[in-house]
Amino acid sequence: MDENNRNFLLAIILSIGVLFAWQFFYGVPKQHQQEALKQPTEQQQPGVPGPPRPQGEAPLTPGPSNGAPQPDAAPGGAMTREQALAMSPRIPIDTPSLEGSIALKGGRIDDLVLKKYRETVEPGSPNEVLLSPAGSAHPYYAEHGFVGGSTDADLGLPTADTLWKAETNSPLTPTSPVTLTYDNGKGLTFTRTVGVDENYMFTIDDKVANTGTEAATVYPYGLVSRHERPQTKGYYILHEGLIGVADNGVDWCGTFVASDLCEITYKKAIDKTNAPLVFKSTSGWLGITDKYWAAVVIPEQGKAFEARFAGTTATDGRERFQTDYLEGPLAIAPGATGETKGFLFAGAKEVHVVDGYGAKYGIPKFDLLIDWGWFYFLTKPMFFAIDYFYKLVGNFGIAILIVTFTIKLVLFPLANKSYVSMSKMKKLQPEIARLKERYGDDRMRQQQGMMELYKKEKVNPASGCLPILVQVPVFFALYKVLFVTIEMRQAPFFGWIKDLSAPDPTTVFNLFGLIPWQPPDMLMIGVWPLIMGTTMWVQMRLNPAPPDPVQQKVFAWMPVFFTFLLARFPAGLVIYWAWNNSLSVVQQSVIMSRQGVAITLFDNIGLKKLKGIRNRRGKSETKSETSETES
Repeated sequence: MDENNRNFLLAIILSIGVLFAWQFFYGVPKQHQQEALKQPTEQQQPGVPGPPRPQGEAPLTPGPSNGAPQPDAAPGGAMTREQALAMSPRIPIDTPSLEGSIALKGGRIDDLVLKKYRETVEPGSPNEVLLSPAGSAHPYYAEHGFVGGSTDADLGLPTADTLWKAETNSPLTPTSPVTLTYDNGKGLTFTRTVGVDENYMFTIDDKVANTGTEAATVYPYGLVSRHERPQTKGYYILHEGLIGVADNGVDWCGTFVASDLCEITYKKAIDKTNAPLVFKSTSGWLGITDKYWAAVVIPEQGKAFEARFAGTTATDGRERFQTDYLEGPLAIAPGATGETKGFLFAGAKEVHVVDGYGAKYGIPKFDLLIDWGWFYFLTKPMFFAIDYFYKLVGNFGIAILIVTFTIKLVLFPLANKSYVSMSKMKKLQPEIARLKERYGDDRMRQQQGMMELYKKEKVNPASGCLPILVQVPVFFALYKVLFVTIEMRQAPFFGWIKDLSAPDPTTVFNLFGLIPWQPPDMLMIGVWPLIMGTTMWVQMRLNPAPPDPVQQKVFAWMPVFFTFLLARFPAGLVIYWAWNNSLSVVQQSVIMSRQGVAITLFDNIGLKKLKGIRNRRGKSETKSETSETES
């Protein structure tokens, strides 16, 4: 095999290997669905981690090691969400983005529904539910409060059973905060003011007034608690689970990622061999994230706190996950008032909203709440480019096409050089064939002759690999953007593509819906994957034909392989690939014409043979007619 073919085949094999490895390790879900969610029979779970335990259990060490307030037991076992909501008086929440309520029992934010997002693309689909109260099938809530030291007398601090009093029954809106109060009857009065903006950020201002005769010391905390492991997408490319940022440097959570970000999967958090992760910091945030949503507690930045990630499994197999922080002591002298402040982000991970919160509140690396991945420097700029054109044209699919064209323009000099070299190589095919005939089986002489020919004609045989290699990182970045950003979720294109982040829903194996049969996933080869495969096939026909029969077979089957490989990728990615191939075909055809190289596309696909057969038939018919005339 000559050096040219070896390099070209190596580039193809490497490209296939990259895509196959990416699909295997990142794109293909480890499993389509986790085991069915278990229904809890009661809310109380022994041994659950969290901020400080109730007073009097252990000497005070400020931090989560003191335990957590345990949730109240759900009478009669698990209830429906509506029944659980009815167990406590509530203050409504009504914003442009959220609706729900605050439970006066415990003062928890445990009822949130996302107004702008629905479960499916079907009209009338239910809105996405983010938070649910304790006692329901799958509790998920945020809580702020105080604990005291174990050596302190009973301070009468509010717990999960405490019934707070609302100053008014008016709903919480962006323009009208809600104030809750609790007088413990022991000289401490707690006042909590909850505010919310028009998006997803809650502000919790707590004040503790000491009207007694003795000083009191309390420790503020905040937590996000989730009962039962949720259904996760199960993709390696995406983190779902416990997440946070601290300011104490690299590898603080035992990962090999060099950043202050820590990501703990549900599986790792629940692993019995792993102790809860405890860390100290003066800035940061922590919470639980899904693919598109998150609930995150954010301490007041600049104050020291201790935080923890933890999971536990009860004796009956039920699981609970919690992220929490505990601030340092807040000493309140008689007649004085202590104050503390915290934040809760609970909602959709919209890029501009998340970035804006990081800048507005000085939250370090809050943008990493969106899983941009290791290639952050590619994926985030890719999103902003697509989003910019989306705001101009109003369609993310069109925006992807425009960005692809723009990338083509930026990389034009590199691609142009590559295609010129490939055109020259194709022009040299007859010379290379003569070298093979001249030297027969003498591989050394063939290689020397071809190297001299390449040097003379100033051709780089490896330059043909550049378009493919350049396309791989762009492909990767676009795949990540389509997969993790909520802006791409349920974003329509045209026709049957209702969601660019989902695979093409059609398939040739049921004649695109004409046959009432749902093929298995591996046979879901839709219209856009077929278009992509066709454009790839045409592009490859413009390349120099490899003389080796084995290589010819490999190249012949590559479009088929990629069609099946990419068929279950997001439709937006397949559309990008098809459009990119089409632009490459046009560019390569123009360059070949300028180099004086014949475009033998139709010859390659067999039309030359068909034309030859027709010509022979025509000549035969003409000859027959002539004979008849002569006779």
